[in-house]
Amino acid sequence: MAVPKHKISKARRDKRRANWKLAIPGMVKCPKCGEYKMPHRVCQACGSYNGKEVIAKAE
Repeated sequence: MAVPKHKISKARRDKRRANWKLAIPGMVKCPKCGEYKMPHRVCQACGSYNGKEVIAKAE
C-alpha cells in the first residue's frame, strides 16, 4: 500500500483544496417579464415557460 514519505503541511493541503468552489449558476432574462431566472425552468415572477403561462400568477 502506498504511504506518504513526508508530511504535507496543513497550509499546503488547504491551498490545494481552495479551488473547490461552487460556481454561480448561469442566469438568463425571462423573455416575457425581464426578470432573471435559471435556464430551462419556469419563471418565478410571471409563471411562464417557453412562451406559455404554466403557473397562474396574480399580477
